[in-house]
Amino acid sequence: MSRNQDNSNVIRGLKAALHNSNVSEEAKLRDIQRLQELGAEVPEDAYSSQTETSELSSRQIAGYKAALKNERVSEEAKQHAREMLGEDSAGAGDEASTHTNRVLGGYKATLANPRTSEAAKEHAAEILHNSGV
Repeated sequence: MSRNQDNSNVIRGLKAALHNSNVSEEAKLRDIQRLQELGAEVPEDAYSSQTETSELSSRQIAGYKAALKNERVSEEAKQHAREMLGEDSAGAGDEASTHTNRVLGGYKATLANPRTSEAAKEHAAEILHNSGV
């Protein structure tokens, strides 16, 4: 079997997976990426979600977030991932907020840690006070 025949079989399989309701959204994103790498045309309906509800599983959310950070994923697929996550440009703020909460949590932990120096505890208390916590 020649290399082109092998690729055509792979392409057909990937396209079939895109229309299979038992295939996860993460797998479909990977399949779309692979089709693009093979230079195959991605069906237009490949980006329509099987999950029309606003509730995504944690695995689906992780897959969409991974797609957004993957440089090999097309801009069209990234836009679909943003839509599924309900992000436009608001997604960046969520990450910053999460980071800030974790930093403040670290300062709170500093206050409770018996091995922390008094100077470090005073500094942590000052930062927490200035942050309104």
